[in-house]
Amino acid sequence: MTIKKYISLFLNSIFLLILLLFVLDAFTAFDIKNQAIKSFAYLGIIVMTPVVLTWNLWFFKKLKRKIMIAIVPSLTLVGILAIHPIKIIFSSASWQTQKVVYQNRHISFKKIEYQVQDVGALGYNKRTVEATYLTNWFMIAHPVKKQYK
Repeated sequence: MTIKKYISLFLNSIFLLILLLFVLDAFTAFDIKNQAIKSFAYLGIIVMTPVVLTWNLWFFKKLKRKIMIAIVPSLTLVGILAIHPIKIIFSSASWQTQKVVYQNRHISFKKIEYQVQDVGALGYNKRTVEATYLTNWFMIAHPVKKQYK
């Protein structure tokens, strides 16, 4: 394999990892608790999409292969522009637990937490969620309808 193939494989692999983390965090109940990983996903999607799209269009010679490999970065770029890059940047802060409202005695990784998210000059987002920790870095958060005090 040539060096260009290694670079192409590396760039596309990193891009797909970033895209997977971004889609899971932004559009599902899966949350990234670690700020470094969340920034990597949210800011990486903005930076890596045009880089990977440009690389793939430049590197691949056959038109059919070029079109096939450019579909995902092109759709991602359209999605970024639809959401708006500034909104993505403001959403890149992770949720910080301010208070554990309830912790299950039998299942230690299930909690009800009050969390805040710093959105820069726009203030703070606040929520109360039922958090199921998968690891220290990842959790599944479902909004709680009943207000706990």
